[in-house]
Amino acid sequence: MSCTFGILVGGGPAPGINSVIAAATHYALRSGHKVVGLRNGFEDLIQGDLSCVRKLDHEAIQGIHRVGGSLLHTSRANPTKNPEHLKTVVESLKKIGVDYLLTIGGDDTAFSAKAVADAADGEIKVIHVPKTIDNDLPLPNNLPTFGFETARNNASQVLENLMNDAYTRANWFFVVLMGRNSGHLALGSGKSAGSTITMIAEEFPEGTIHLEDVARILEGSVVKRLSQGQRHGIAVLAEGIGDRLDSSELSILDQIPRDEHGHIRLADVPLGRVLARMVQDSLAKRDIHVRIGTKDVGYELRCAPPVAFDRDYTHDLGVGAVRLLLNGVSGVMVTRQYGGLIVPMSFDEMIDPETGRTKVRMVNVESDSYYAARALMTRVEQRDLDDANKCGRIAKTARLTPDETAERYKPLPSIFD
Repeated sequence: MSCTFGILVGGGPAPGINSVIAAATHYALRSGHKVVGLRNGFEDLIQGDLSCVRKLDHEAIQGIHRVGGSLLHTSRANPTKNPEHLKTVVESLKKIGVDYLLTIGGDDTAFSAKAVADAADGEIKVIHVPKTIDNDLPLPNNLPTFGFETARNNASQVLENLMNDAYTRANWFFVVLMGRNSGHLALGSGKSAGSTITMIAEEFPEGTIHLEDVARILEGSVVKRLSQGQRHGIAVLAEGIGDRLDSSELSILDQIPRDEHGHIRLADVPLGRVLARMVQDSLAKRDIHVRIGTKDVGYELRCAPPVAFDRDYTHDLGVGAVRLLLNGVSGVMVTRQYGGLIVPMSFDEMIDPETGRTKVRMVNVESDSYYAARALMTRVEQRDLDDANKCGRIAKTARLTPDETAERYKPLPSIFD
């Protein structure tokens, strides 16, 4: 009996989306079923607009596995905000004749997929394919989300180019890297490229992050490099730091629009520029002058052609999702685990019982991997301040007393101490 598969994409783009679409479509068609693409995520379905339907056949998906972006476009439309919208989505899917729905997206799309599965009450089988360059979905065994490796590879190349520019011109760059909740992309890219310092929100205690704390750590890195005779460097900052800042310290946050899920549009927060100015002004008061350029990196990464790892990974996920649906599995997220096994993960396993929202995988700052990253950075550590000679050199460069230096550049507590 022939059935109809519907495929839609939600959230921000990630390298490998088209590869999932291609693999799922190929396998479903070869299994004797029909496939339709649902353009613009849940956006048109919420309105009951069925013009979003696009027939997918072998010709439509030819070669798209090598291409970044999304054949079906994407949106952040959220059907869970209004019960009527959720009802309309289910009714629209039934009118289209969708028996199996395959959603591709991040944590918000996963949450929406679970809501659709529950609202359909078994009449429409739903499986979610997780994607995000942020790598913040809680996949088993700490496996990466698809798109992350491609994004990290491209971000590392950008950082390496900026590092060469910084060396050539004897200046610094403060680079803000995408990553709302977690610092995986910033830390992974900075570590791979060999950045001077990388800062992520996870290294700070829970709660509000104070802008001055971020600025003084960055200033310490600049001063330590100067004490070593180096006037250049590159600092990588996870944009999630901006999401935890005290809005009273950065009043522009109150004016920045939010997306359909209530999140601040972090791309509109001038985090790098604000911090660069703070560091330059602080040092200039002691007649220390440094040049700091700024760069936001994020959109350049999301639609890059997927690297071989992500193509292979997404082919497994696309075929695996269709196989699970045909075998009667629904209401799950498809994962590829070690050994190449496709294993379904219940939506309920992804939900934090306290918040009712999708769990977020943060960087483990107590891990050996974080220790290695931190060990390779140039930043003022407690051991520098405890060493009279090192502290003296940093203090002389900063034009502070040793006691002032120890107070100003005291690092955040960490396993590195």
